[in-house]
Amino acid sequence: MKFTYVYHSCYVLETDTCSVIFDFYKDSGELWNKGFVHDELLSDSSKPLYVLSSHVHPDHFNASVLSWRAAGRNITYILSKDILDNKRAETADDTVFLDKGDEYKDENLYVKAFGSTDVGVSFFLKLDGKSIFHAGDLNNWHWKDESTAEEVAEAEAFYHRELSDITREVKHLDLAIFPVDPRLGTDYSRGAREFLSQIEVDTFAPMHFGEAYSTIAQFKEVTDAANCKYLIPINKGQSFFI
Repeated sequence: MKFTYVYHSCYVLETDTCSVIFDFYKDSGELWNKGFVHDELLSDSSKPLYVLSSHVHPDHFNASVLSWRAAGRNITYILSKDILDNKRAETADDTVFLDKGDEYKDENLYVKAFGSTDVGVSFFLKLDGKSIFHAGDLNNWHWKDESTAEEVAEAEAFYHRELSDITREVKHLDLAIFPVDPRLGTDYSRGAREFLSQIEVDTFAPMHFGEAYSTIAQFKEVTDAANCKYLIPINKGQSFFI
């Protein structure tokens, strides 16, 4: 399975049977429509493409993805229902909208939507015999350095409730894609550390970090302690094989 970091929270998974792109914001090149996605992924029409977007925020959903269907590709859009509610996409034969608890399944892919601590959903997938999780904006967003103790406690309780919902059903993941966002300050990795303490993860990939490569590299201490492999992007468009 080929796994490519595009930018921010966007990764691409490619198997022999299909390709999956998560939370496209902009491409890996200098222009939003130049780079791995437009120059490689979209040029391959040999297998189905699944486009997943976890919520309506512009750094997770770029409505230009809907124009990709014009090329005649075999595309299925699996979008959070808040994208429909905010009128950023319309109902269509090739589009599925998921709310928390909803599922999608076909011959290639199984998807279940779990909750988020922001808007939209997170995604649990079964693909090519692997279990995969993309968090969207699910995280312990407590901004400890600039929040009151009450705000921190409320945010943490919210995250722990959503994490509990996931762990009731998900005990093991072959791949977890989860925010490690330096903008959170002191406890930028707290949500990811708690996630790894609750679920057995074989391979972990950070997201929501932009190009803060040196900061996210420090998270390797945590993944080492959790006995899981850490994929550390050092540039946009970098591919791994898992």
